[in-house]
Amino acid sequence: MGRAMCAAAALIWGIAFVVMKTALDSVPVFWLLAIRFLCGGALVTLLFRKKLPLLRGKTLLHGLLTGAVLMAAYAVQTFGLKETSPGKNAFLTTVYCVLVPFADWIWTRRRPGRRTFLAAVLCLGGIGLISLSDGLSVERGDGLSLLCGVLFAVQVELLGRYGQEDDPIALAILQLLTTGVLSLGLALLTEAPPQAIQQHAWLELAYLVFLSTALTMVLQTVGQSMTTPASAAVLLSLESVWGVLASIVLYGEQVSPRVAIGFAVVFIAVLLASLPESTSLFGGKTWTLRRSCRK
Repeated sequence: MGRAMCAAAALIWGIAFVVMKTALDSVPVFWLLAIRFLCGGALVTLLFRKKLPLLRGKTLLHGLLTGAVLMAAYAVQTFGLKETSPGKNAFLTTVYCVLVPFADWIWTRRRPGRRTFLAAVLCLGGIGLISLSDGLSVERGDGLSLLCGVLFAVQVELLGRYGQEDDPIALAILQLLTTGVLSLGLALLTEAPPQAIQQHAWLELAYLVFLSTALTMVLQTVGQSMTTPASAAVLLSLESVWGVLASIVLYGEQVSPRVAIGFAVVFIAVLLASLPESTSLFGGKTWTLRRSCRK
């Protein structure tokens, strides 16, 4: 059951890249994020209302800070999604898994091991195959997707610190609501309200609110508690793979052989980065899941 929950969460997140891409045809970026995270946050708050007394003190401050970084990451990701394909956006975003150990190095002075450096080199190679044009330039949408990965790495590192002090569900509630409120403020300041939302966009917004935000939080939280860290790490990392497959099947994305190889290289790098240095690649010690629960 735990593995099924983690696999379902990854699948829902993967499809969400295509859903957001098409929803952006009717709803501006900040309005889309405001609707998604305010409504999704409200649902999660209702579901875990017993955690409300914990939303104070340090937890409140930590939730506001991580929520602000999460909002910045999703804003950059969504603007990037407007200018690139869902498949590229999905894979370039996942570089945060490789960057987290280096963010931890800056924070704690703990130098990453050889496997992490190998993952970083592979990831850079894969990014080049995916993003570089014939003129060796990076398109704007791909660049924003990469910047999103950097911001997610910062957010994951903050969660790793604060998650040891605060209740994780309370912290998640604060992050969702903070992202929604900040997105609403920016929407009111910078974007005109959507005038005519197409019927398909309402269905896409419902998918993002009920499935990609509220349901996946429950699936991930409960699923990780019911299975081994090894299984959870591998299954959750499949988000990027599902994103590409959904983009090909639902969005009609054409993937060249070079880009396909880039996807494979980045995925291998993400798997390597998910393992601690003491783990055998072919069995032996148990894996541990890095604190990468960003969604």
